[in-house]
Amino acid sequence: MLRLKYPIEYELNPTEIDKGKQWLTLTLKNTGNKTLKRLDVELHSLDTFYLFPLFFPFGIGHYIGELKPDEEAEVVFQVNAQGSAEVYATIRARKNGDYFLWESGWTHISVGDEKAEIGRLVVLSHPYTIIGKTLEAEATIKGLEKSTGLKLEFWVETPSGKFEEQAKMNIKELSVGEEARYSAEFTPKEKGHYTIYAYLYDGWRKIGHKTDSIYAQEE
Repeated sequence: MLRLKYPIEYELNPTEIDKGKQWLTLTLKNTGNKTLKRLDVELHSLDTFYLFPLFFPFGIGHYIGELKPDEEAEVVFQVNAQGSAEVYATIRARKNGDYFLWESGWTHISVGDEKAEIGRLVVLSHPYTIIGKTLEAEATIKGLEKSTGLKLEFWVETPSGKFEEQAKMNIKELSVGEEARYSAEFTPKEKGHYTIYAYLYDGWRKIGHKTDSIYAQEE
């Protein structure tokens, strides 16, 4: 799917791969009106335990001399994939003699025949909440194939840096395409940013995770 973050239109393929060493192709197009020069293009993973780009002889990135307006270029990355993960690309370049830094959005790379995925995670609250008010976090699990034996965990990272488990639950049997919602409650006890994590497991193996965040303040 073509995506645009000005001035770069980009596409990463394939988004479904097998386990092991695989290749991903990143297509870039300059949609701006200025030539980009000396582009250093890199691919990054948000979960390097399950998927990470492999190093080439001279580093992990690719070099493009220049990318003129309306010009396209392709770069190919080899990755080692053991599980699904979100990846994103970065570009460091020169534009009109000045430094130019660009970062893509996240692209989900599905690895292997996984049973299910976390479609979304939301905290049922406004971005700001009040200390002492109990909130509910809800995760939607989508079946990718007929599945049993899945587990879901909710964790919260507090402003003081503590990770606290909120709930652990078994997922009902899901058919292909079926969705089920699961939730956990937590109560902010200190002022600051909270990050909520949902982890989906197939046995011992993590097959998905999502995060959301809120800010708690005094009433």
